Amino acid sequence: MDLFEHQWSTYRRVVDADLMEHQALSAATSTAIEGWLAERPEGQPPPRMVDLGCGDLALLASLLRRLPLGSYLGLDCCAPVLPRAAARLKDVPYPCSWRAQDLLSWALEPGANESGPVDLLHSSFAVHHLSDEQKGQFLSGAHSQLAPGGMLLWADVFRESGESRDSYLQRYVKRIRRGWHALPAEESQQVIDHLSSFDHPADAAAIQRTAEACGWDWQWLWRGQHRAEALARLTPR
Repeated sequence: MDLFEHQWSTYRRVVDADLMEHQALSAATSTAIEGWLAERPEGQPPPRMVDLGCGDLALLASLLRRLPLGSYLGLDCCAPVLPRAAARLKDVPYPCSWRAQDLLSWALEPGANESGPVDLLHSSFAVHHLSDEQKGQFLSGAHSQLAPGGMLLWADVFRESGESRDSYLQRYVKRIRRGWHALPAEESQQVIDHLSSFDHPADAAAIQRTAEACGWDWQWLWRGQHRAEALARLTPR
């Protein structure tokens, strides 16, 4: 098994065992998107969606297959997952495209979407890899890519207000060691090593202020029981 397959199999076990509350998050995401679609004025063209960090779409594909989209772009910096995602949407009636690219460079790219501003942005467990400065750049860039009346759904891990990164990591590592029994010890340690090196969850209150300064209205739609995973709805003013 190559490195990608090994890492992805670990990720799949985390999702399948619902260790990060993906099931509740997916339900909240579906409710948010369907509610937003119901609010759109009649006569508008079908919405264009960009999924920033789409992964393999194992959880979102069932929703995407029934959405009346005008187009879908799945973007992920891990190119090997894109064929897996494409296979899950091969029969949808709207055009799909796939791009190996990081979400920050997409947000900052002028005219990143060839057909014009995007109506619906979604990102799940990806933005937390950015530094605080980069998160601000992402929020500013994403705002410029979104059409009036559009929406950004941001699912991710967040620190509590005022909580340091070290304190967050300590309690998350304790959570893994005490409760993630579905993973072999070696894989649990790999997750711990990854989040210790690469995860930079935003302070929940601070990032809301940053977003509002970038022209967004912010609403928390769902928060998990472990004070980490959460879903926010951002709409441009």
